[in-house]
Amino acid sequence: MAGMDQPSPWWSPARHADRRPFLLARGAITRAVRAWFDAQGFTEVETAILQVSPGNETHLHAPRTELTGGDGARATRYLRTSPEFAAKKLLAAGEARIFELARVFRDRERGDLHLPEFTMLEWYRAEASYDAVMADTFAVIAYAAQATGIGLFSFRGKLADPFAEPHMLTVAQAFERFAGIDLLATIVRGAGDRAALAAAARERVRISDDDTWSDIFSKVLVEHVEPNLGQGRLTVLFEYPAPEAALARTKAADPRVAERFEVYACGVELANGFGELTDAAEQRRRFTADMDEKERRYGERYPLDEEFLAAVAAMPPSSGVALGFDRLVMLAAGALRVDQVVWTPPAGET
Repeated sequence: MAGMDQPSPWWSPARHADRRPFLLARGAITRAVRAWFDAQGFTEVETAILQVSPGNETHLHAPRTELTGGDGARATRYLRTSPEFAAKKLLAAGEARIFELARVFRDRERGDLHLPEFTMLEWYRAEASYDAVMADTFAVIAYAAQATGIGLFSFRGKLADPFAEPHMLTVAQAFERFAGIDLLATIVRGAGDRAALAAAARERVRISDDDTWSDIFSKVLVEHVEPNLGQGRLTVLFEYPAPEAALARTKAADPRVAERFEVYACGVELANGFGELTDAAEQRRRFTADMDEKERRYGERYPLDEEFLAAVAAMPPSSGVALGFDRLVMLAAGALRVDQVVWTPPAGET
């Protein structure tokens, strides 16, 4: 009979019953995380989803819509890829410690670890180093594990203890260890030397003629570095190369690298943190370069949010983290895919 092989919808009683333990775990983790931030003196905020610009990084893609005013005038708006722009405006306004469980949107991303609509936990500390928000990240991950009583995170045969002391590894160390590449030798005056990296990586990854330095970097990272991270315990990958830190400040002692870190468990990227850039002119330069590259690759560019750039110039020295909340719930609840831990998956995605 036609349709016999079609799976039942996610809202069928049987499929919902299979997912319900994960969803209840999500509720427990949400309560625990909110309690932790409250105890640390953070204010929970709720920022707007519709933005003038959804973000200005080359490979981020956002849904767009049009708003119609009372006079019939139409204006393009984008669904945010992160609450970052709005949060930094609040830092400029005087907020010192803020967090948000934000609904965000990213197009062209699908899979066991990706949904086009998902929840991002993002927080900022004014007048704090990125070491401080790195410590926050470890605490939040441990609180999530405590909320479900799980002892080990598990994903695709890999295990990680969320309570163990994390393994600290610079990006340069990771490239040397897992790919045999001297990454910092391919960075000159803050920019990537494409020819140098291509020569160093040619036996490690497939390189196309139109691959940029960043493309080659990403291929090595995905194919050789990330699969080795977060095994046995969390891994913190830090001191990202300056060309890969669009919103982070460069390190004073070594401008080849920036104050950016990522946290991994079981090979899964959980969090991305920065010592935030507060140089508006440099931020504009980076965004413009990224939008030029986006237009070259994808035939589109997003506008710059002038209000955001003004806020960058006015905000205090700050650090912040974006954490994939659905991924954290997936690991802490023992689920296999992120769509199992969201109450109502995006239409057509299951």
